[in-house]
Amino acid sequence: MGSSGGAKRVTLARVAELAGVSVMTASYAYNRPDRVSDQARSKVLAAAGQLGYPGPDPRARSLRRGSTRTLGVVLGEHLSYAFDDPGAVAFLAGIADVCAARGYGMTILPITGAADDVPRITDAAVDGFIVWTTSDDDPILAAVQAMQRPAVIHGGPVVPGLELVSIDNREAARAVGAIAFAGANRPAVLSQPLSRERVSTISQGADITDVLFPVTRSRLEGYRQAAEDAGIAWRDVVVAVCPRNDATEAEQLAATLLASAQPPDAIAAMSDQLAAGVVRAARAAARVIPDDLAVTGWDDLAVAAQLGLTTVAQSLREQGAACAQAALGQEADPHTASWAVVRRGSTRH
Repeated sequence: MGSSGGAKRVTLARVAELAGVSVMTASYAYNRPDRVSDQARSKVLAAAGQLGYPGPDPRARSLRRGSTRTLGVVLGEHLSYAFDDPGAVAFLAGIADVCAARGYGMTILPITGAADDVPRITDAAVDGFIVWTTSDDDPILAAVQAMQRPAVIHGGPVVPGLELVSIDNREAARAVGAIAFAGANRPAVLSQPLSRERVSTISQGADITDVLFPVTRSRLEGYRQAAEDAGIAWRDVVVAVCPRNDATEAEQLAATLLASAQPPDAIAAMSDQLAAGVVRAARAAARVIPDDLAVTGWDDLAVAAQLGLTTVAQSLREQGAACAQAALGQEADPHTASWAVVRRGSTRH
C-alpha cells in the first residue's frame, strides 16, 4: 500500500483505518492491551507493520501522564568524564541507586561551554535536574531555574529555589591543610579550576574573591586559614591551578613547582587524582614523601589508599543518592554531607 507522506508520516489514525477499528481501539492496543480483544490487537499490529508505524511517540505519552520518569544530570564536563573520573563514577552510581529503586532512568547532559548548552537543558525530557558543581556565572543555572522542575545542585553554587547537597568545603580544607602545612616553610596548593575558562596558572597569594567556582573558592579559603594558623602569610603560598582533574596534568604542574628556585615542601591537592600526579612528580624528582614533601588529597578514592595519601574522606556516592532523593521529592538539608580527614603516611606526624 502506497503512502504519499512516507513511513515517518504514518499516524495512528491511518493504522486504525487500515485495521478497520476505531482510533481509541488502536490506541488501547498499544497502551491498554487488556481493554481490547486479541483479535483486534492483532489487526492493529498487522496494519502497523504494513504501514511501517513504529508505535506511539513516547514523548507524547510522557506529556499526557506528566512524567518522563527520568532525572537529568547536568555534568559540567565532556561526556567521557562521567566514565573516566572515579569521583564522577561514584557520584553517578549514587544517583543510579536511587533511580533504580524508584523505577527512574537517568539522562546525562554534558555542558562544555558551547552555544548549545542552554538548549540542551531546555529540550531535556526529564522530571528534574541534578547539577554537578559549577560556577557562579554558568548560564545553565538560569535555564534550570526557568524549567520550574525539581532541581538540586551538588557542591554549589547556592541558587535561590534550588536545593543544595554539599560538605563544608571550607572547614574540610582548613582541617586537611593544617596537617599538610605542619612544619612546612614553602606550602603550595594544587587547585581545581578557578573559572569555566579553565586556565592553568601559577601564582602566589591568589585572589580568592575572583574565584567563580564556589567549591574551589571555599577550599582555597580553608587552605588560606590553615596557612595563617601555621604562621604562614597567604601571599607566600603558591597556588597552581590545574585546568582538569587529571593526574598527568597535575604531574606536569607539580614538576614545574619542584624544579623552581623555591620548591614547595608541602602540596595540598584538591583531589586524590591531582595528588597522585604530585606523588609521581615527586618520585621523578627524587623527593622523599613526607620528609622532603608532604602531600594531601581529597575524596579518599581507591588511589588514596594505594599511595598512602592523607586526604579528606567524603562519600560522593552517598551525595549522589542524596541529590537524587531530593530531586524526587525528599527534602535534603544543605551542608549535611559528612566528611573526615584520613591521616596516612604522606604527611609529617
